Amino acid sequence: MIAVLEGHRLERDVDRSCDVCIVGSGAGGSVLAARLAEAGLDVVVLEEGGFHTRADFERPDERWSYPNLYQDRGGRSTADLAITVLQGRAVGGGTLINWTTCFRTPERILDHWAREHGCTLTAEALAPSFAAVEARLGIQTWPRALANGNNSVLERGCTALGWEWQALRRNVRGCADSGMCGLGCPVDGKQAMHLTYLADATDLGATVYSDVRAERLVTERGRVVRVEAVSMQRGADRPGAVRLTLRPKLTVVSGGAINSPALLLRSGFGHPMLGRRTFLHPVIAVLGRYEEVIAPFAGAPQSISSHHFIGREPMGFFMEVAPMQPMLTASAGWASGPELMELMGSLPHLSGIIALHVDGLAPGDEGGTVRVPPGGWRMRLDYPVREHLVDAMRASHRAAAEVHFAAGASEVITTHRDVLRMTDRARIDALDTRPYGAQEHGIFTAHQMGGCGMGADPARHVVDTELRVRGVDGLCVLDGSVLPTALGVNPSETIYALAHHMGPRLAGLV
Repeated sequence: MIAVLEGHRLERDVDRSCDVCIVGSGAGGSVLAARLAEAGLDVVVLEEGGFHTRADFERPDERWSYPNLYQDRGGRSTADLAITVLQGRAVGGGTLINWTTCFRTPERILDHWAREHGCTLTAEALAPSFAAVEARLGIQTWPRALANGNNSVLERGCTALGWEWQALRRNVRGCADSGMCGLGCPVDGKQAMHLTYLADATDLGATVYSDVRAERLVTERGRVVRVEAVSMQRGADRPGAVRLTLRPKLTVVSGGAINSPALLLRSGFGHPMLGRRTFLHPVIAVLGRYEEVIAPFAGAPQSISSHHFIGREPMGFFMEVAPMQPMLTASAGWASGPELMELMGSLPHLSGIIALHVDGLAPGDEGGTVRVPPGGWRMRLDYPVREHLVDAMRASHRAAAEVHFAAGASEVITTHRDVLRMTDRARIDALDTRPYGAQEHGIFTAHQMGGCGMGADPARHVVDTELRVRGVDGLCVLDGSVLPTALGVNPSETIYALAHHMGPRLAGLV
């Protein structure tokens, strides 16, 4: 059972030494904490978000979950408000609220990283770590017979079109098939970090603080010697009165893409690529209306995907479906007033196919940039929607519409400002009349990567291939921010395996 010290309950300042301080308790930080604790090290984990358990999730409520479990109370976005950023903020990080989809890192991506970035990771080297985390987290293929209506639409449409599709693997045990993964699992079926690796770490003596924000890393003579942090008021996103000072031999930043580069920037680290090449798997959604009940809010959120267009040039995409709880659905597009009321009234008959675009692989695709305004806490994420992404989104809208019609949809609906409604496939060419890109239709991301990219070139990569921050001793990064490009698959298992693989090496730095 995990033991957590809640920052909002602390009554006096904390000043302590340790072997390792890990900032962040998500997929990377938690697996690493367990690996380092196994090595006999004194590990302290700092988590900005709160500590929540199944008792908080037994009555799923979007009004509670987004403010309490997501970054910026569910309101994080790019600076131009064009892209909604869904990112976890709680003990367990994104693993508490993700949709459980697990993929091993594609070999084509590892090959690209080796060729273009000098990375030394190979499928063979990572295989033992993939096997280990799959065993610990119960990662296995979800039975097709249990696919909900939303996922069945994707399978049915791809089959009719002759397009590739596959059943997905999920990190669950005893799943109740509730569909509430994004709001916190009400039955502890999802094997999130607070139930698994982070609990393992505390069983081995690691200390976990929740509601504690790491504000700054302090260096002396080129080495990180101190992590300065502050307690947080529960549910208010405001600092409390208690200060925490950690004095580790090794500091590992695992706050996730966006937060990790922001912490390094606030701490004064000046690598020219810090915060740059941030990738999002930008996502669009196309809705289909069906005569039968789909109930897209119930059942395992994702159990079918299609990578039929993953090799498209210059930018590929893959298709999945999204769980369509009312608040998430209502905020996905531009519909409002009577149109939104009508749409939500027909929610049980809707299916939502999403297309996730693989950024960072096309020539000249530099993704976005994380910045920290002078004197401020809040970070700024700029993500220009460049022409190759616009072109890919045009193609993915058409592909999703094709799937819906092939699956038997009576109407296909886009999320454009000028919503397009198509009642038969003969009207699909009308998609060519709509604009694509920032502010033209709904775009969101649930996958954030890059910003502290790893690689062999000191000028191009913030961390080296051992995840050590260049120019600073006693400092590493281990989370999605080190990925040199987007993955083309859901990133959680890649981060789990990377942390498992690198754990013994980082232990050797202490």
